[in-house]
Amino acid sequence: MVEKIVVIISTSDLEKARTAAMYVKNALFQGWLEEVKIFFFGPAQDLLLEDEELQEFVKEVSAMEETPIACKFISERDNTSEQLSQLGVKVESVGYQISELIKNGYVPMVW
Repeated sequence: MVEKIVVIISTSDLEKARTAAMYVKNALFQGWLEEVKIFFFGPAQDLLLEDEELQEFVKEVSAMEETPIACKFISERDNTSEQLSQLGVKVESVGYQISELIKNGYVPMVW
């Protein structure tokens, strides 16, 4: 059984993003899975900058040693890289990373 997931939060819908965050936090805290990787991508990056609940999520999962990653291309395009970094999010190129995780058996969960 696969126990590794890569969660890609890309929705522009705040409630969906919060639901994804709640699942990730519980999966990490409760130890439901062996590994959980978290990516904010596209519209969700803007939500993260606007929503305190999502910002608190970043702090909580970072404390569990699983720092979320945001797409560098999009954040540079939107001039938000520094703001995301200040929230504790790593800003990196994500396409290759996500592809490698999938190749290595991580199941993608896209919100």
